[in-house]
Amino acid sequence: MTKAAELFNLSGKVALVTGASSGLGQQFARALADNGAAVALVARRADRLADFSAALMKSGAKTLAVQADVTDRAAMLEAFDTVEKALGTVTILVNNAGIAHGGRAVELTPEDWRKMLSTNLDSVFFWAQEAARRMLAANKKGAIINIASVLGLMVAKGGASYATAKAGVIQLTKALAVELAFKGVRVNAIVPGWFVTEMNDDYLNSEKGAAIKREIPMGRFGNPGDLDGALLLLASDAGAYITGATIVADGGQVIQIKG
Repeated sequence: MTKAAELFNLSGKVALVTGASSGLGQQFARALADNGAAVALVARRADRLADFSAALMKSGAKTLAVQADVTDRAAMLEAFDTVEKALGTVTILVNNAGIAHGGRAVELTPEDWRKMLSTNLDSVFFWAQEAARRMLAANKKGAIINIASVLGLMVAKGGASYATAKAGVIQLTKALAVELAFKGVRVNAIVPGWFVTEMNDDYLNSEKGAAIKREIPMGRFGNPGDLDGALLLLASDAGAYITGATIVADGGQVIQIKG
């Protein structure tokens, strides 16, 4: 009988997490490292990456900090090359990097729209594409985990570009899963609800945030480790027969709204 510790063991795996300098990205990287994976940390802020990588290594993790803007294709290719040379082929990709900003649809500039789609959707595709290409070339099975949002399943005023990008991530996940499943590469998405991070702490700690919290059946925002279970399921052999799935972790918010 297989034990849970064996199912979720990531020893020998090489993971790459984008947006790993803060917030959910750091938590994802920590969860993967704590369960045995060697983890490449990718983000724009080199100083933050270096500090976080050092902290993980103190706990015995094997990590590598790689500075890169996810929208820069040349930087992406260089990042994969660097990770392969130092750690081996990436077999777990967590597409977490993203931006968030509001704005009524009639006021959005073409630059605002393009920046949102470039960061939150285009980069997800190109990093997944490159990871898949390299897994196939190395004849390795793997897992791609795309981080979407509840706003990819619902909408709110002022979130047209963000909601569109995240809805695209969910559909992209399904499309990639269909194409890559028979080659041994699983592609799934996690849909977080509201988590307090550097990107949204001012908003969620305001009166508007309090109103959002009242709409969540569990009555709270997500805690740092609330996505670890979903992440480890999709990254490990515990999720060996799961692909094209969208796992919602939002305290019941979407159910509440749809109901």
